[in-house]
Amino acid sequence: MKSIAADVATHYCFSESAHRLYWFVVSFIMLSDLCMYLRYYVGHRGKFGHEFLEFEIRDDGRVRYANSSNYKSDLTIRKEVYVSGLVVDEIRRIIEEADLANVSDRDWPEADRESGEQELEVNGVVFKTAKIGSMTEILQSNDPKGMETFYYLVQDIKCLLFSIINLHFRVKPV
Repeated sequence: MKSIAADVATHYCFSESAHRLYWFVVSFIMLSDLCMYLRYYVGHRGKFGHEFLEFEIRDDGRVRYANSSNYKSDLTIRKEVYVSGLVVDEIRRIIEEADLANVSDRDWPEADRESGEQELEVNGVVFKTAKIGSMTEILQSNDPKGMETFYYLVQDIKCLLFSIINLHFRVKPV
């Protein structure tokens, strides 16, 4: 079920940073009890084509996972599972504790063809940056605090979701 608040959040997700921050706070407060959507993507286009890892979590508990590596003609791994409301609530709690309302990707390194990109979308607000290779890159960036928040949030969510996927499918994600 899509609400009016979700339409508002989606409509304003690509505005300038100040507006984006404002609408993120408004939409997160309005949507926190109604719905939750999170999508994470990291990938690049290189020697073996488009290689990526992506997962998506929705408020109904649907978790979708895709991992594409064209190395030696590997196929894309796609998995889908439904989790309980408790897991969705835990993911919501992790996001709230990360305090994304105080984070802006304006000063983060932009993605390029060589390094690839990563993207985190939470309730219609998108954070984009180049792939993070080490903590040194974070500390040397123009916004180390914001990138550190992003990095640890992504790590927490990836750890939780990879554990769920591994338990359910017995697949070892990258």
